[in-house]
Parts: sequence; structure tokens; C-alpha cells
Amino acid sequence: MAKKKYYVVWKGHQSGVFDSWDECKKQVEGYKSPEYKSFPDLETAKYAFEKGSEDFLVKKPHPFKMIMDGLYGQPVVPSISVDGACSGKTRLAEYQGVDTETYTVVFKAGPFVDATSNIMEFLALVHALAFCKQKGLDDVPIYSDSVNAMKWVKAKKTGTKLEKTEHNQPVFELITRAEKWLQKNTYANKILKWETQTWGEIPADFGRK
Repeated sequence: MAKKKYYVVWKGHQSGVFDSWDECKKQVEGYKSPEYKSFPDLETAKYAFEKGSEDFLVKKPHPFKMIMDGLYGQPVVPSISVDGACSGKTRLAEYQGVDTETYTVVFKAGPFVDATSNIMEFLALVHALAFCKQKGLDDVPIYSDSVNAMKWVKAKKTGTKLEKTEHNQPVFELITRAEKWLQKNTYANKILKWETQTWGEIPADFGRK
């Protein structure tokens, strides 16, 4: 006997949590770009619906640009890609790491107040290194499109000129933790530059350009 499943529809004719595929199907059939997914229990389904689709659905990857394939080839997989973003209006910032091949979110943090994209990129790289070390993924490369963040990781210290305030104190605490981690730990993972002009936006991109 098949196990009971619950279906979350984030985007459809009607959004919500449904207890059968037939009900879910009614909401997504004929709807342009629906967002939905099945879950093994009602509690998880309700949580996912409230949380939103971003953390539960795999993004559709954009095609790689092959014009310069002879020079750069294709991205190495398996690998992790990281990115950071900061809104110029709200000053809210966040970062994430995703599976380069499937675009599945591996980790995500934020929002943080009054930070910079470079800081988020740096924290994302260190988070990815710590994640790989914890999981025993020493042979998994990590992609970043931030030259500054890569330099900071190599130097084991940020070069940010951001002024510390009462609002961004949590960000500076994370920076201190990240710098200490780099100083106390070694890692075998290669940190590679994501070639945006050839491959398109990095898979972890927040799509806010």
C-alpha cells in the first residue's frame, strides 16, 4: 500500500496544502510555471508552505555559454557554488551555497542588517569550507564569482572597510568567527573562480541584478 503524501502548492490556481494528488493536480494543471512538491507528512508540508518554495524547489539551470568552451570548459561537478547579496535600498544582506549541478540549496543564512555583498561572499565561502570539512567532502571544489572574497579567504582575513555599528554587530561577530576558523583549520577543497561571461550567472545567484 502506497504511503500517504501531502502536496504543497505555492503557485497554482489555488495555493495551499492538499492531501491528494488529484487535488494538487487541479491546482497546477494549465497554470503557467506552477510551484508544488509532495511531502511525507502534514507537519512538514505545512512548514514548507509557510516557509515558501525557495528552500524546497530546485531551480531550473540556465544553459551554459559555450563560446569560450575551449578556454574554460564546463564547471566541475560535483561542486558547491556560493553567492552573497545585499540590497542597496534596505541594506539587508544574505548568502547561500547550492549544488552546482542541481541548484539545490545546501545552506543559507540571513537576512543580516547593514552589510556588504563582499562580506556575504566571504562568509559563504568559509561556510562552504566548514560544511565540506564537517561532511568529509575534501575533494569537492567550491565556486565563487567574487575575486575579493577569494582573496580574503586566502589571506584568512577580510579587507572590509565597513564601519561597525550596533545594527551590524552580528555580522562582525560572524566575520570574527570565520577568520578564526580559517586560522585554526586546513582544507583541501579547491576554491575556483566562476566564469560568469562564459557560463552565465553562478547557480547560487539571488537573481537581483
